[in-house]
Amino acid sequence: QVQLVESGGGLVQPGGSLRLSCAASGNIFSIYAMGWYRQAPGKQRELVATIANGASAMYADSVKGRFTISRDNANNTVYLQMNSLKPEDTAVYYCNADRVRLVSNYLTNAWGQGTQVTVSS
Repeated sequence: QVQLVESGGGLVQPGGSLRLSCAASGNIFSIYAMGWYRQAPGKQRELVATIANGASAMYADSVKGRFTISRDNANNTVYLQMNSLKPEDTAVYYCNADRVRLVSNYLTNAWGQGTQVTVSS
């Protein structure tokens, strides 16, 4: 019904930058919120940043001032600009689309397959 495709992960040195992208496709009428989560080895998945319609972006304390989330509603795409990356940012990053209303009026939630971000020298 809804597919999320992420791109932009990779290997970067500490202090470097990466930009993640996530495009949603399917019979989508609207998406209330889109966001990014991450999961490091041996840890639980955690919220990184989210942005909802008519609301300000929200960030985890650990990324405030370094990461910026933005959204292109016309193309159902969300971005995560990551600057000043640290080794502790290493994780698989997952895109999420929350309260996706389909053309059929069905409401659902969707996750991407994840993209690896590794920060290492």
